[in-house]
Amino acid sequence: MADTGVQPTHPILEQDHASRWLGIDVVALDDGYAVITMTLRPEMLNGFGIAHGGMVFAFADSAFALACNPVGETETITVASGADVTFLASARPGDLLTATATHRASAGRSGLYDIAVTAENSEGTRAIAEFRGRSRTIPNPNRPADAHSTVPGTAVPSRVVPSSGVPSTEKSLP
Repeated sequence: MADTGVQPTHPILEQDHASRWLGIDVVALDDGYAVITMTLRPEMLNGFGIAHGGMVFAFADSAFALACNPVGETETITVASGADVTFLASARPGDLLTATATHRASAGRSGLYDIAVTAENSEGTRAIAEFRGRSRTIPNPNRPADAHSTVPGTAVPSRVVPSSGVPSTEKSLP
């Protein structure tokens, strides 16, 4: 990504209160790629005074979301179908965390992403976690219902009223 002097942004961040609370900054952004940073604050620590694993996971998950949702795409969204993290080292308050998300593979509507998380302080930079995210592209639930019918390979739930008179949702899976 070329350095334009302007901080990259993504529309999903406009309503992403969790990423805002984390204090992430987007450093680089492209289809299938994202780099974000945040400074580890005291309220992000566990009882041992080191980074809470859930905070590191959430941080990596934000990079994952940015990497797997192309800017400008409105018909579909890509969400996590699963993820796991391996913690390699602890991070301390004041450390600058960096998450680098990279697309690894796709098959149909499924994708695989690796996110490397590092911590930097006056002593240097060290790897603290490796996150692997599995994604699934689905119709955007915020689009009008008729817009979903144009997305190949997806099924739209239809409202069915059975003889009991109680509505239910039936889904057709690909």
